Amino acid sequence: MSQYPSLTRALAEALVDLAWFVENADDEHMDQDDAVKALEGVAAVVDRLSESQRAEFQQVIEAMTETESDPGRREFLEAFPDGFGLVE
Repeated sequence: MSQYPSLTRALAEALVDLAWFVENADDEHMDQDDAVKALEGVAAVVDRLSESQRAEFQQVIEAMTETESDPGRREFLEAFPDGFGLVE
């Protein structure tokens, strides 16, 4: 049995996890040019979402934020919608 209630939740968590990792990677673990390209890729995916998909993604981010216990990651989740163009 999956721990995710939906495919949307699973993919949203994967996308956010990727962005979190890249955002927090230091120069020793990731080339900064590659990091920028990866984060731009995340923003491009979000940019291509329909309005209903954006709303659904926003709800998933809010649910993830509510249950996040790590203060740094919670702050990242709170800033994610604005930082990645989810809200206009």
